Amino acid sequence: MRGFVPKKLMILGAASWCLGLVLGVPLTEAGVHEGGVGACSYCHVMHGRDLPTQGGGGLLVADSASDVCLLCHADTYGAVLGIDPLAPPPERGPGNFVFLLEDNLNDGPDGGTNPLGGDAAGHNIDAPGHGLSSDGTYLNSPGGSYPSSSLGCTSCHDPHGNGNYRFLYGAGPVPPGETFQNPAPTAVGLPFDGPSESSSHHVAYLGGVSRWCGNCHSAYLNRHNRWMGFKHLTDGSLSSKVIQRYDSYNGTADPAGGSTATAYLAEVPFQDLGEAVSATWGPGAGSRIMCLTCHRAHATSGPRSGRWDFNVDVLGQDGVMSGSYPLPNPYADPGQEPLCRKCHSSMMGGGGGGMGR
Repeated sequence: MRGFVPKKLMILGAASWCLGLVLGVPLTEAGVHEGGVGACSYCHVMHGRDLPTQGGGGLLVADSASDVCLLCHADTYGAVLGIDPLAPPPERGPGNFVFLLEDNLNDGPDGGTNPLGGDAAGHNIDAPGHGLSSDGTYLNSPGGSYPSSSLGCTSCHDPHGNGNYRFLYGAGPVPPGETFQNPAPTAVGLPFDGPSESSSHHVAYLGGVSRWCGNCHSAYLNRHNRWMGFKHLTDGSLSSKVIQRYDSYNGTADPAGGSTATAYLAEVPFQDLGEAVSATWGPGAGSRIMCLTCHRAHATSGPRSGRWDFNVDVLGQDGVMSGSYPLPNPYADPGQEPLCRKCHSSMMGGGGGGMGR
């Protein structure tokens, strides 16, 4: 358990941000990431002598590219880095980097004696000005070769803007000299200033999600790498049996009481070209499983960016051993089994005893 973690102030970055407001140009309208008039000054200084003491390369206004991004996106405009891992900002799809600041995420039976640090929460971006550092366990992306020391917001998002969902890079060169082979996914996201995620208000994943994740984690495509005998499809059509199970499942206490019209569960999303932000229906013949069916893109209080804690036998155990933030239980039943049950009538149990790295 870890409480409030203060973040270093970025004086020049804040001044640049405020200047835009003084001039009457809100960030949402200034074309900051699209080459809008004066947009450069939100992220860059004009002369090297104006750099902060620890300023990064590229005449950035903060310590690193990720620190620059977080000047605007930590607490607002997505709020992807809260200030307290026990009270994260509203969820709007990707998870939250605040969980990287935790000191224990292990809610398995050995959670008290075998803690999992916050670096197990998800993608460890390098943002020293905000207390975040590169992954200390993996030198490269698991299942791939992207250097962990270079991972940051701009490893995935193009800071200068493009036509892709959330400015994600497509096939081609990406920092720091790597090359993506697969195009950006297609999706419709939630507004930064709108309601938080729910099963009737959620990201609509349309296509290409797992292939895009495979740019850095290629060994996980098609079949998830074995872990204690575990393997799982990561990109493929849902079988008729899984579709029927997803539609009918309404929690451990009501395993057959669901209906197709209201079957969608934001904690276990699927990919479908016909999906919509407000859709509540279950999967169809064209629906597919994807990496983000079980994981979130940034980080969570469950190891490995899990949408639920993979180490517990029932969701009521989440947060008990570790003292970490318990991920919301969509069924409000402490005896609810892991959300694998939404698709599978039988599965490996939880209590993974430290599944995290």
